[in-house]
Amino acid sequence: MYAVVEDRGKQYKVVSGEEVMVDRLDLTPGSTVELDKVLLVGSPSRGTAVGKPTVTGAKVFARVLAQEKGPKVVSYKLRRRKDSRTKRGHRSQLTRIRITKIAPPSDWS
Repeated sequence: MYAVVEDRGKQYKVVSGEEVMVDRLDLTPGSTVELDKVLLVGSPSRGTAVGKPTVTGAKVFARVLAQEKGPKVVSYKLRRRKDSRTKRGHRSQLTRIRITKIAPPSDWS
């Protein structure tokens, strides 16, 4: 079974047991999180339930594994013949979560 969930404007396709990197959540490692904005739930045997905009009654449960930083992204601007250059960089704050359970809606056939 798989699901498509939305978390703060970003969509993730998740499968039970999979690890996903999401934007930073203010939770400690070991705690659980419930993602209730489920946009789609699918299964090879039961078909697909598409939400309008979300699937009512479907939830995804996950466990927080770690707080990490993403890869370094460098932005460099050079204006030729102007002796003007700017170098900036940043690393995104991320949270690694493991999907523990996908609970489909109760009326899903």
